[in-house]
Amino acid sequence: MDPRRLEMLLQLSRLGSMREVAEALGTTTSTVSQQIAALAREVGTPLVEPVGRRVRLTPAGRRLADHAVTVLAALEEARLDLDPSAEPAGTVRVAAFATAVRRALLPVVAQLAERHAGVGLCIHEHEPAEALQLLASDDVDLALTYDYDLAPATFDPTVVTAPLGTAAWALGVPAGVDAGAGSARAVVGRFREVDWIVNSRNTADEEVVRILASLAGFAPHVAHRADSLDLVQDMVAAGLGVGLLPADQPTIRQVALLPLHQPDVTLRAYAVTRRGRAAWPPLAAVLRLLEGATLT
Repeated sequence: MDPRRLEMLLQLSRLGSMREVAEALGTTTSTVSQQIAALAREVGTPLVEPVGRRVRLTPAGRRLADHAVTVLAALEEARLDLDPSAEPAGTVRVAAFATAVRRALLPVVAQLAERHAGVGLCIHEHEPAEALQLLASDDVDLALTYDYDLAPATFDPTVVTAPLGTAAWALGVPAGVDAGAGSARAVVGRFREVDWIVNSRNTADEEVVRILASLAGFAPHVAHRADSLDLVQDMVAAGLGVGLLPADQPTIRQVALLPLHQPDVTLRAYAVTRRGRAAWPPLAAVLRLLEGATLT
């Protein structure tokens, strides 16, 4: 059904005269009559009946006019929701890895409260592959993902990515271990006989470990997998092995961080949206605030 015709029917239910409807909508009486007749053909039942020289709505016409109130209000709400110049309002569903939630999204929550009170966030903690799957199935509007410069990710052409920031990573080892100095290859090479700890929900850091170990001339023995960085620290402290950790993250007393250079190990974060969706005002507002976010 044509919304314009619904509007004419609704106005007729309120004004009671096709002439008054025509004046209110800036058209002619014959146009109003023709459009309501066309609407009647669309729904398959008469919507008006003559009463002397005027017309009135049939019972079906009155019911449709009642529906028109809801339909036209919903269309207006949708128009305002999608209007780039309108104040954004709505809930943005985000899937993001834990560090991005803490360092990027939580500050955005406070900024939204100050600048765009009508915009809310619904946050789900997920690793990149999980987040991108949710984005592809339209279960979230925004995915915050990461890769490493030594193990770059590939993205589907149906999405658009924007850099979110970078963070240096280091090798977490038991405190007191003397690994000496040198390149990342030299540092990693000193742990060829040690077990390694990698992420249990993502393969990116394991790829980096295997690349660094390959440069040092050995294949790492990956013995343990953990999702929590705090748990990785506890496992290192317990002597279970070594693993990659953020270089700027405070460590417990039993863990030391060894810098990795030449090559450096750099985590790169991204804000990922489905192509064509970033103009939705609430999502656009969140993306603007994320431009100033940092992971370091």
